[in-house]
Amino acid sequence: MSASFAAALAAAREAAGAQHYPPGALYIVATPIGNLADVSLRALHVLQLVDAVACEDTRHTQALLRAYGIEKGAWLSVHRHNEAEGAQQVVARLQQGQRVAYASDAGTPGVSDPGARVVAAVRAAGLPVVPLPGPSSVTTLLSAVPAQQEDSAFVFFGFLPAKAGERQQAVEALRQEARAVVLLEAPHRIAALADTLAALGARGITVGRELTKQFEEIASLACAELPAWVQASPQRSRGEFALVLHPEARVQDDAEAQRVLGLLLAELPLKTAVKLAAEITGGSKNELYDKALQIKNGGVR
Repeated sequence: MSASFAAALAAAREAAGAQHYPPGALYIVATPIGNLADVSLRALHVLQLVDAVACEDTRHTQALLRAYGIEKGAWLSVHRHNEAEGAQQVVARLQQGQRVAYASDAGTPGVSDPGARVVAAVRAAGLPVVPLPGPSSVTTLLSAVPAQQEDSAFVFFGFLPAKAGERQQAVEALRQEARAVVLLEAPHRIAALADTLAALGARGITVGRELTKQFEEIASLACAELPAWVQASPQRSRGEFALVLHPEARVQDDAEAQRVLGLLLAELPLKTAVKLAAEITGGSKNELYDKALQIKNGGVR
C-alpha cells in the first residue's frame, strides 16, 4: 500500500465513519474499472467495516483490497457459475447479523456482471441492500460521447451475442433504435463486432478502450470506419471495450413541427402536446416547449 492510500483510508474513516451502516445488510460496492484512485471514500470505509466480502474472483478482489491496505479474513466466491448457491451463503451470513459487501471484478455489480441474483435473493429474504455508487464503464463513456443527446436517453444493451448470425440479427435490430445504445465487448471479439457494426454505415459510434487506465483510448467515428480503426494497431485488440452507438439523427421541419404543435395545443395540455409533437415530427422537445409557451402567450400565431 502506498502512503497515498494510507491517507485515503484515514480520509474514508473521517468522511464516512459517522454514517449509519446497518448490520445484516448487503453492501453493493462499485470498484474501479482500471484506475485505483477512482474508488470512493465510502467504499473504502465499508470494505474495512464489513464482516465478509463476496466477490466474482477472490484472488482479484483480495489483490485490490491489499493495494488499499485492507485485509479481510472472510471471503465468499460468488460468480456467474455459482451465483444462486453463493447468494444463499450471503443470505445465511446476513441472517446472523453480519455485514457483507459484494464486488464484481470491476465497475458496478449487476451491470453485465454477477450480482443481480445475489440482490434478488437478499431482497426475497426480506433483508436490506445498500448500494454504493461508483465507477461504471457505461456512464464513464457516455460522459465523453460528443453526439447530441438532448433528452439524455440511452439503451444499455451490453454484450451482443457471440454467434455471428445472432450478432448480425441484433445489429439489424439496433438499426431501428433511434436512441444512443451502450455496448460492451471483450478484446478477443472486438474485431468481429466491428465488422458487424460496419453495416450501420455512416451512423456515429464512440469507442472507449481501457477506460481510466494509462493507455485509455476514446475515438468517435462512423460505424463503417470501425473495422479499419481496430486493425490500425495491434493494441486495439487488447483491453476491455465500451462502445456507444450514437443516437440516430432526426430531420426536423420547423414549420411542420410548429403546425402540428399548434393543432395539438388546441386540444391537449401543453406538456402532452409537446411530447406528441416531438414524437410525430422528430422535433426537439426543448425547442417545441419554448414554441408552445410562445403560442400560449400569444407570441406565435
